[in-house]
Amino acid sequence: MMAMVSGPWPWYVAGPLIGLFVPALLLVGNKVFGVSGSLRHSCSAVIPGRLQYFRYDWKSKGVWNLLFVAGILVGGLLASHWGGPQGVAISEHTRVALAQLGIHDFSGLAPHEVFTWRALLTVRGFVSVVIGGFFVGFGTAYAGGCTSGHAISGLANLQLPSLIAVVGFFAGGLAATHFIIPLLW
Repeated sequence: MMAMVSGPWPWYVAGPLIGLFVPALLLVGNKVFGVSGSLRHSCSAVIPGRLQYFRYDWKSKGVWNLLFVAGILVGGLLASHWGGPQGVAISEHTRVALAQLGIHDFSGLAPHEVFTWRALLTVRGFVSVVIGGFFVGFGTAYAGGCTSGHAISGLANLQLPSLIAVVGFFAGGLAATHFIIPLLW
């Protein structure tokens, strides 16, 4: 059992499980899936009434979403402590490309050359993490959801705005990968 939960699942198991998630949401009367909405629900619960954007009945709309995010956090905590090997399987081609950008430490879940306080205090670290994080958060709010919400629920519901958002996410990711990251690193 531990071997099954500590490693990656094959596509023929994980894919159908993700695919069945959308009909399950529809059966319980919810058409929205994703993580980005949980921040709004959290803010609405903590600072209700201060901003118009947070004035709504978050209990009827967001409790399941907050439980979902709590499950992600608990699952991540359990996996980091008892989930087996801590390294990430990266292809040799990706390792070579990252080495050309100055990233050589692949021992943990994230490269230390990018995700440390020392790296954050550099220009490229600040731009990559803080400015990049702001753009991801802004894009999520502007698009009305995150990549998982649009790509899984939105596309399954045949929503054109989700298709446009997913194409935009991929185009932005490709542009950042091929043009912005090489300028910074």
